[in-house]
Amino acid sequence: MRIIAGKLGGRTFEAPRGRTTRPMSEKVRGALFNTLGDIEDLSVLDTFAGSGALSYEAISRGAASALAIEQDKTAHSQILKNLRILQIEDRVKTAKANVSGWSNNNAAKQFDLVLLDPPYNNLDRQLLQKLARHAKKGGLVVLSWPGKEPTPPFEALVQVTNKNHGDIQLVFYRKT
Repeated sequence: MRIIAGKLGGRTFEAPRGRTTRPMSEKVRGALFNTLGDIEDLSVLDTFAGSGALSYEAISRGAASALAIEQDKTAHSQILKNLRILQIEDRVKTAKANVSGWSNNNAAKQFDLVLLDPPYNNLDRQLLQKLARHAKKGGLVVLSWPGKEPTPPFEALVQVTNKNHGDIQLVFYRKT
């Protein structure tokens, strides 16, 4: 896999082996960050981080910091290796944790941008709502959602736009 644009554009990293993660394609990742535009100096929460690709791309495009949460041991280990290879350990922190448990233990933590890329075989809307609370007022929440599914409404979030990419749609919300 590779980072698409920014300071680290063109650099490569490894995705975890096996079928426990579903890395977002370069095309969709590019569309996500092109829609976001300038993310200079933003703090980013990358839930269900998998390979960590969204965190790396955010840092490459100027985000101040990112927190990548992943519960799978192999995937988390690969994120740590990638951070060392990309030399961005100082800007991306990781948590090997279940996102629900992490959220319970860090209820007050707030971020400018919250990225939700849940496994499509376990779309828990209540969990996604819980994770969305970590967006600062006026902050953005971006949800990766199956292309054919109706987009979920969330309390205290207003849907800004929806970009359909076939089997995946990106839903952009702003916290009110």
